[in-house]
Amino acid sequence: MAKGQRRVTLAELEKMPSDMRQQYLEKKLRRIVAYAYKRAPAVKERFDKAGITPRDIRTFKDLEKIPILRKDELVALQKSNPPFGGYLAVPVDRLERIYVSPGPIYDPQRKRGWVLTTSLPPGFGKGQIVMNTWSYHLVPAGLEIDSALRNLGFTVVPSGTGNTELQVKIMHDLKVQGFVGTPSFLKTIIDKAEEMGYDFKRDLNLKWAMVGGEMGGDPLRKLFQEKYGILCLGGDAYGTADLGTIAYGCEKQSGMHITCDAVVEIVDPTTGRQLDWGEVGEVVVTPFDEVYPLIRFGTGDLGMLVNEPCGCGRTTPRIPKIMGRSGEAVRVRGMFVHPKQTDEVISRFPVISNYQLVVTRPEHRDEMVLKVELSDESIDRKGLVAALDRDFRDVCRVRFDRVEFVPKGTIPSGAKRISDERRY
Repeated sequence: MAKGQRRVTLAELEKMPSDMRQQYLEKKLRRIVAYAYKRAPAVKERFDKAGITPRDIRTFKDLEKIPILRKDELVALQKSNPPFGGYLAVPVDRLERIYVSPGPIYDPQRKRGWVLTTSLPPGFGKGQIVMNTWSYHLVPAGLEIDSALRNLGFTVVPSGTGNTELQVKIMHDLKVQGFVGTPSFLKTIIDKAEEMGYDFKRDLNLKWAMVGGEMGGDPLRKLFQEKYGILCLGGDAYGTADLGTIAYGCEKQSGMHITCDAVVEIVDPTTGRQLDWGEVGEVVVTPFDEVYPLIRFGTGDLGMLVNEPCGCGRTTPRIPKIMGRSGEAVRVRGMFVHPKQTDEVISRFPVISNYQLVVTRPEHRDEMVLKVELSDESIDRKGLVAALDRDFRDVCRVRFDRVEFVPKGTIPSGAKRISDERRY
């Protein structure tokens, strides 16, 4: 920023004319590319291999010259050059936290915080008690969203995931007004409360929820609002452990506005070519992050950008929803599960000759069934299931629902390791 130049606020950026905002963000893009090339060895190596320099990246369109960085590649880079694969651009002693995502991938905490929403209805904030059910263990979601909630003035109960009966008791005893987490977990809490004899709408005080992290959540939001009187704020939110917030909903619930703290592209997953408005492709993000500058990072998620006016007054492009995956990894209950992870688990059990993880979504909840073919039918199946459950949770950070033992040859040769059969 030039000396004496006033810093542009987020609210101003969100309502700027599109051409003015693009000019402003392209200046930031040029700065972060030059900074990353100088400070992060992996960025310099990537540019040098592609035969480009920071001077070649002046506009959003110029990003097409940079090869996309994939999550699998980041895992390999971190293994060959631990712990951050050459992408850390500051001394380690400047980091407050290091998170661990499945892979494993080590994610340094960034300076920029996560954004939940930039506008709240009157009366929301200070004095309200919120249950944050995102995981506080290893991954960034719990702690980062906790910080964002407290910055908005809320009092946070760091409840995390699981312990459903206790979650109901907390919600009842503290007269909790807000919930943050996945829509399916809120539905699980509601079902448990009713199973415990509560009339959820009458006996509990939950007034609003910020839910996200799952595709197919719209029917549940409608159910929460119409049956239980729970206002779902901001539609949805979209972020990853690698990048933080990518897009977030507004009070009009008309899609997710992309962050002004990054450049978000929609590209052809094969060629990396940028696509036009309304075309479906992979979400690729370049964050303005001086700690961990993942230049042109491919999320593997499919989406599109729309540039139509929004009733909230923001002029930023929107992602209507995440529409699936372009890669092999699938997101289940807010966590990514990758075939390399499932292969690692299965490799520990030589008695398993073939397997497939099938993901469905019956009744608004992601369900995973592990189909298994055995080379030895005399094996203790109960003991095998217990060991699989333990190792699967350790490696993938999420549990499968059940194991199905199927006859040899049931799983076709060459079938996907993870079959995502969800329909929305």
